[in-house]
Amino acid sequence: MAFGVFIHRTDSIYDDIPSEQYQFPKQYLSRAQQCEGDWIVYLEPSKVKLSKGYFAIAKVQEIIVDPRRNDMYLAIIEPGTYLDFGDPVPFRDESSIVETGLLNDQGKMSGRAQSAVRTVSTADFSRIVDLGLVDEDHILPRTDRSASDGFHEQPISFEHLSSRDRVTRLTNRVVRDRNFRKNVLRSYGERCAITGLRLINGGGRAEVEAAHIRPVEYGGPDIISNGVALSGTAHWMFDRGLIGLADDLSIIVSRHSNDTEAIQKMINEDGHLIAPLRASERPRAEFVSWHREHCFKS
Repeated sequence: MAFGVFIHRTDSIYDDIPSEQYQFPKQYLSRAQQCEGDWIVYLEPSKVKLSKGYFAIAKVQEIIVDPRRNDMYLAIIEPGTYLDFGDPVPFRDESSIVETGLLNDQGKMSGRAQSAVRTVSTADFSRIVDLGLVDEDHILPRTDRSASDGFHEQPISFEHLSSRDRVTRLTNRVVRDRNFRKNVLRSYGERCAITGLRLINGGGRAEVEAAHIRPVEYGGPDIISNGVALSGTAHWMFDRGLIGLADDLSIIVSRHSNDTEAIQKMINEDGHLIAPLRASERPRAEFVSWHREHCFKS
C-alpha cells in the first residue's frame, strides 16, 4: 500500500464524484492499485481558474473495472473517509512546491507532475495533510454541539505520530466537524442561506452554523454539497422538518408549523436558498430530496 495523489477538476470529462469514486484510464491502473486500501490526496491543477490546490483526503477502498465502460477503472472511496481540507493547500508556496517528490535531481519539475494518478512519499503526504487540516479556527462560530455532548476541541499533537496514526487522529469526529463547518461557512460567505443575514458577534465570528442536509447518522457525508449555512433558529427548524427545500432550491415551509406566517417572514425575499456560486458546492439533488422525504413534515 502507498499514499497517493489523484488529480481532479470540477469540469473533468471523467465520471468523478470525489467523495465516492474516481474514474481513470488503464494507463494509471498499476499506480492506482498501489493506493488500494490506503489514503490519497485530491489535487486540483494550477491551470484551473481559482484552483484549490490540494483540497481533500480520502481512503481508497478498492479498484474495480468501471461496469459501464470496460476501458476505464474506478477507485471506490471508502464511505465516511472523504474529508475536505479546512485550508486547501496551494501546489506551490513562496519558495518551492509542497510535493517535493516531483522535483528531479536538479531541483526542476519532473514529468511525474503530469501524472493524474501517482504515489506520494510519506513525508510529502504528511506535509500536505498538516497544512490542510490545521487547528486554527478563526472564522468559525461556536459549535452546534454543546460541551456536554463530549466534543471538546482539544489541540492535537502530531509529534512522533506515524503518518497513518496522524490520519486516524485528524479524521476523528471533532476534526471532521471543524473542517466541514469551515468549508461550508466559506462557501456561503458566512451568511444564512435561508434568511440572507450575515451577523458577526462581538468576537468577530459569524453567528451562523453549518448544517448537514442528510445527517451523518443517516449516512450523510461531510462534504460541502451536503451542507448549508444557517442561523441557529433556521438550523433548528431545518433539522426538525419545519423548513425544507424543493428541487429548484426554493424554500418550503411545513404546514405543521404553529406559525407559518412568522417563518415566511424570516425567509429572504427571493424565496430560494442562497447557494454557493460554484456548481460543485451547491446542494446535491439526492441530499435535498432525502431531507424532503425523511425530515420535512409535509
